[in-house]
Parts: sequence; C-alpha cells; structure tokens
Amino acid sequence: MNIKNYLKAFQFLTILFLMTISANQLFSFTDKKLLLPGDEEYAAFAEEMPSPVGGMSAIIKQINYPLSAKKANIEGKVFVLAYINEKGGVDNVKVLKGIGGGCDEAAIEAVSKSKFNPGKNGGAAIKVKLSLTITFKIE
Repeated sequence: MNIKNYLKAFQFLTILFLMTISANQLFSFTDKKLLLPGDEEYAAFAEEMPSPVGGMSAIIKQINYPLSAKKANIEGKVFVLAYINEKGGVDNVKVLKGIGGGCDEAAIEAVSKSKFNPGKNGGAAIKVKLSLTITFKIE
C-alpha cells in the first residue's frame, strides 16, 4: 500500500470520526438546547398513554369544518402534537403538518377543548406529548 492510499484512509477515518461526534451532539436528547421551551417537562412515551375521554369521536364532534375549506374543497389530515398534563387537561397544541384553509386552527381548537385520561408511568399520572391525526373530509 502506498502513501496516497494511507492518506486517503486517514482522511476517510478522520471525516467519519468527526461525523460521529457531530451526530452524537445533534441527537443528544439530554442536551436541553435542542428542546423547545417547556418540552422537557413532557414525556414522549408513557406506560399508559393519554387517551381522549369519549375516544377520537368526541374530538371529531367538536370540529367546526371551516366554510372557506369547504368552498375550496380542502380535505386531508392535520397532524398535531398535544401537550397533556397530569390531570388530563390540554396545556398546548402544535400543528406538525397542516392542510390550511382554517382546518389547522379548527383541529387545534377541538383538541384544546377536549379532556383526556392522563398518561401514567408506574401508576402515577405524568405530563405526556401525544400526537394525533385529525381527518377533514367533506361529506
């Protein structure tokens, strides 16, 4: 093996090492700088995840399909992240992926007004982030 091959191998290993260090820093979930304010208070998972009181149908019943979305034939799924507290209340709702036409806001409003059975770990109620999908379909 000649010196050029050794240098190429050394460069490759150096780049791989630097990428590994960068990836570890990027995906470090203990680094609070990467979390949004308040996110660290809410678990991403729980032994018993929160569930809407009355099921998803209770949330769907609270949705007022926006007139502008109906007129524009906007249908689809709005993906939201709900921050559920240890009492089952909704502290915040964020749209992860929306469809516009007022549907995103209608989904936020419906989820915000809903009550949940709280998430639990070891039998104790905890704060949990819960992703939900709200489907808008014109009938």
